[in-house]
Amino acid sequence: MGVGTEDPLPEEQRTDVTPREVMDADEISRAVVRMAHQVLENDHDAEKLMVIGIPTRGVPLARRLAAAMEQIEGRAFPVGELDITFYRDDLRHQPTRTVGPTRLPAPIDDAVVVLVDDVLYSGRTASAALEALRDIGRPRAVRLAVLVDRGHRQLPISADVVGKDLPTAAAESVRLRLQETDGVTGVTIARAERES
Repeated sequence: MGVGTEDPLPEEQRTDVTPREVMDADEISRAVVRMAHQVLENDHDAEKLMVIGIPTRGVPLARRLAAAMEQIEGRAFPVGELDITFYRDDLRHQPTRTVGPTRLPAPIDDAVVVLVDDVLYSGRTASAALEALRDIGRPRAVRLAVLVDRGHRQLPISADVVGKDLPTAAAESVRLRLQETDGVTGVTIARAERES
């Protein structure tokens, strides 16, 4: 799950309120198509354009985005996934994180890489992904595409392509579920309130 789902409050200080759906499956599909148009508009002439998902839900989102781009452009776009486990700055607090695979469809040198994630929150996941890419090669450009930008940045990171801007309170959590990983598709928001 992306950084947008981190619970900012300790267990003893929160009471979860029923999540409210802010995007359903159709709205997510339409957002992905809009994102595909934006990506192609920004880098239409790129000879080496690849779409790389950040696990967990960034990977199926990357596949959906590449499929939408193919529908528009009439050609396939290579898709991969980038594990960032060892680049996360919270690893010492969560040492049992499972390391996943990094599967790149081609060398990234001189390519335009579109990094895909589910929710942009603090910017720390995107920062870790940039560090991981630097260790692999030297892309000509890196673009960040996210389905939801919920604000509250802690690092100077911004997305080039956004499916939905969703202003939130810091105490709220945003969760994307996808058919591919969760058996259901939608974006929900819930507030974790401090107990009085």
